Amino acid sequence: MAAAVPYIVMGAISGVQAIMQARQASKAAKASEAAGVQNRAAAESMAGLHEYNASIARMQAADAIERGAEDEARFRQSLNLLIGTQTAATAANNIDVNYGSAVDVRADAAFLGEMDALTIRTNAAREAWGFNVAATDYGMRAEIARKEGVMLEAAGASQAGLIRSQSRTDLLTTAAGVAGSYFSSSLAGRYGFGRRQSVPQPAYRGDVGFSYAAPGTGYSGGFRNV
Repeated sequence: MAAAVPYIVMGAISGVQAIMQARQASKAAKASEAAGVQNRAAAESMAGLHEYNASIARMQAADAIERGAEDEARFRQSLNLLIGTQTAATAANNIDVNYGSAVDVRADAAFLGEMDALTIRTNAAREAWGFNVAATDYGMRAEIARKEGVMLEAAGASQAGLIRSQSRTDLLTTAAGVAGSYFSSSLAGRYGFGRRQSVPQPAYRGDVGFSYAAPGTGYSGGFRNV
């Protein structure tokens, strides 16, 4: 039994080390999962911020169109007032407002005013287009951030799985080693493996000769003197 003690001690030490490593691996796996969850949460937060910015940009685009329409309407009112004033002034001078240069003046004023009104509308549309482009960009950033968050969470879970798988493999390997040590210790205790055994020596007796016996086998023999 004394020869089996080293095997048992070595097996016990290996088992304790394996348990400690398994605990550390479990902590590492949980930390990896937690990191994945936190990374996804951060990505979701960033995506939410991008979506908020996109909504603001869309509001600014709508506001640009609305302001452009209001500016255009005010300009057209002022244009009509200008044309009316010109017509009244022409009529006050006893000039036929529906003939000749009076008509041309009103036509020129209406044409130039229409060009200015359309310019106001176009500028508003361009401003709105810029905000809409920004909104689209923010929306794409939000989508990308969410996908990255999902990938980061999956990567954390995958890493945790690899850590746990390796931990189980190490435990099985250690368990096999401990079992082997226990088996070896059992053989050592039963058959004397691992310890020095005395070899039976023949004993000389003057009246008989040589005789010997193998311990534990029940076998004995010898020869007599002639």
